Amino acid sequence: MAASSPNRGIRSIGAHIPTRRLDRAEITATFGKGGGRGTRAVASFDEDTTTMGVEACRAGEVCAGDPQLMALWFATTDPAYLDKTNATAIHAALGVRRPCPALDFGGGLRSGIGALNAALRATGDILVVASDRRSGLPTSADESTGGDGAGAIRIGDADDGPLLATFVADASATEEILDRWRTPGDDRSRAWEERFAESTYVDLATDTFGRALDRADLEASDIDVLVATGMHGRALGRATKKLGVETVADNLDSTVGNTGVAQPFVTLASVLEAATPGQTIAMVHLADGCDVVILRTTDHVAGWSPRRSVADQVEAGSPLTYGQFLAWRGQVEVEPPNRPGPNRVSASAALRRGDWKFRFTGSRDRATGMLHLPPARVSEKGGGVDDMEPVVMADVPGTIAAVTIDRLAYFPSPPAVFAIVDFDGGGRAPLELTDVADPGRVAVGDRVEPTFRRLSTADGIHNYFWKVRLV
Repeated sequence: MAASSPNRGIRSIGAHIPTRRLDRAEITATFGKGGGRGTRAVASFDEDTTTMGVEACRAGEVCAGDPQLMALWFATTDPAYLDKTNATAIHAALGVRRPCPALDFGGGLRSGIGALNAALRATGDILVVASDRRSGLPTSADESTGGDGAGAIRIGDADDGPLLATFVADASATEEILDRWRTPGDDRSRAWEERFAESTYVDLATDTFGRALDRADLEASDIDVLVATGMHGRALGRATKKLGVETVADNLDSTVGNTGVAQPFVTLASVLEAATPGQTIAMVHLADGCDVVILRTTDHVAGWSPRRSVADQVEAGSPLTYGQFLAWRGQVEVEPPNRPGPNRVSASAALRRGDWKFRFTGSRDRATGMLHLPPARVSEKGGGVDDMEPVVMADVPGTIAAVTIDRLAYFPSPPAVFAIVDFDGGGRAPLELTDVADPGRVAVGDRVEPTFRRLSTADGIHNYFWKVRLV
């Protein structure tokens, strides 16, 4: 590989960090070992890597369904489906046009940075999404240091629109090393003794970083910020000291945890939120080798801010008990509700109502302006037939008109909170409220916004739809 042209780079970037936080000290308090300091982000019972990927895209406004997007690539180590492509649900929720292919990128910890590197080397606008849920056995290091989250980066050419950062150079090295692995069907990964990985990765990092600098005609002192990521903290610590870069970005280990395949994306999003024009940023990721990407921020970064910043999402965390965490992760089995569980989703019905189910699209009567949720052929006001225009509601906030707390219905994490929502500009719908830390404090008049979640899973089929969360 050679140094890149400055005409290609990052058009937009976003990250999603789940609201709930587990205090690592609770692990120690429960078992007398494990845990540690700080918190880790925990995906809610209704979140998986697919829904988090959608939210990362929306947080950075990386895709508006425009015809310029040429491909959507999705990387995760924890896919919601095998055999079935997971990227297609993200494709549908974002309203991406049908001719744009949506593809999954493997299951390795290197797949996210690999997809990003491939997009930077390709042509046309490409959306790369990386999402992960990290866990391990109770009291394990993976349980406490891991974290859940997602990132999304849209890559494009400067000729088609402004860039936040241009692609300067890259370098890669591959090593078949058995440092971390998980066989299909396992719910946790295993790792070899850390000194083994450390001895290998440090040399790989210094060599690969040096080659990238040579291609960019730079010195280590020219790098303003180093984004160093990977699952081996000890190896990263030694490597970053040897690379010679003064400023190393906070990879949010103490507040969010290590988000695995998504960590390079989430950390870079956090860095770009605070970046200034002309900064040179180097990304170094250690997994089955080493990948280095060097970027340079443009003047456009000065006036840019994402829809939901990483800083704001970190600040907005709410506590989760260790018992809830274990139940959500399936590590303990709690007494289920007495009411029967949900039936599986109809594949044919989901296909027919895809715009409503995945894109949250209603219909507005052209004659009267009345908005129907769900979409209808016949207007409730005036009785007009087939005179509707589609209206996407995914980004429209609303106000709670009525709220119900249901402690009897089947629900993975009772109680269930349901709300009648009046959306700005018209339209009313009954929707489930999610990320509720205290159901008793939800009130009529509270402001809410839509969020893409999983309603239920039955017969191995995930029922994705839209809920609302408090603003």
